[in-house]
Amino acid sequence: MTVQRRHDPDVRGFASDNYAGVHPEILEAIAVANGGHQVSYGEDVYTEHLQEVFRGHFGPGARTFPVLNGTGANVVALQAMLDRWQAVVCAESAHINVDECGAPEKVGGIKLLTVPAGDGKLTPELIDRQAWGFDDQHRAQPKVVSITQSTEFGTCYTPDEIRAVCDHAHDLGMLVYLDGARLANAAATLGVPLRAMTTDAGVDVLSLGGTKNGLLLGEAVVVLNEDAVRGMHHIRKAGMQLASKMRFISAQFEALLGGDLWLRSAGHSNAMTRRLYEAVRDLPGLEIPRPVQANQIFAILPRQVTERLQKRFRFYVWNEQIGEVRWMTSFDTTEADVDAFAAAIAEELAAG
Repeated sequence: MTVQRRHDPDVRGFASDNYAGVHPEILEAIAVANGGHQVSYGEDVYTEHLQEVFRGHFGPGARTFPVLNGTGANVVALQAMLDRWQAVVCAESAHINVDECGAPEKVGGIKLLTVPAGDGKLTPELIDRQAWGFDDQHRAQPKVVSITQSTEFGTCYTPDEIRAVCDHAHDLGMLVYLDGARLANAAATLGVPLRAMTTDAGVDVLSLGGTKNGLLLGEAVVVLNEDAVRGMHHIRKAGMQLASKMRFISAQFEALLGGDLWLRSAGHSNAMTRRLYEAVRDLPGLEIPRPVQANQIFAILPRQVTERLQKRFRFYVWNEQIGEVRWMTSFDTTEADVDAFAAAIAEELAAG
């Protein structure tokens, strides 16, 4: 049976970098890894070699666990870092709090202690709002600080800001987990290697996103501090995140990180966001309330403009109350895509 193409490959949206297809170099890597038999559940030669690839980015002590998706990576990593009576301090806007359907609580049994962070970034002062009550048997014990790079608002921590978070958390006897679903975009924005925001800054465990940067599927949990986790192999399996044909996840990550594909793709996505920002920033009737630092733009539009525009291009409404929307670009967004979307925004704003 031949599969028919059921979509127009020329159509582009600005809702999420997850809308994009698979990068051609990633598809090639999957094809290379195909054929013949390899041991399942991560005992294949591609997964074995992947450890070296990740150590090249994160240092000789890094240990990598490929998983299936981002929510799984977060839940598996945090479970491995926590005892049942312990809790995670995170921003109210954190993906683990807002966008995972309660998976950390329901699947991981994890208590989340949230704090407001207007730009999505935690600071030592914000952490202290929830990092208290140690040894109080009536309170879930704060143990892990979770940050996101880049944040859910598209802002980026500098390496020094992450170092300040890590130093403060460690002084309190806590650990730091970094949700790196878009870590590549932050590295491209800041012009620093991946380890500058993780290993060198004191992060204990992180997830590294692949799907948002051109992979078919797959994320990775990277353990930088062996003392920060326990039972990773068992928790990954019990959490339904152990891929049987793991070689196909590992081969994708080798293609992504073995050269500069991760940086080329993220850098291009960021550049397309910057192009869109420059094209619309001064349009009457449009407000951009947040810094534009990676591959996300948050804008406030009149409701009727948003409704008409969404009939032409897909994107999400972020905050219904104030009319805030989110626009995102991806590795395959073209300049023509951006220019067409910017023209549509201008047209709809002019129509009132």
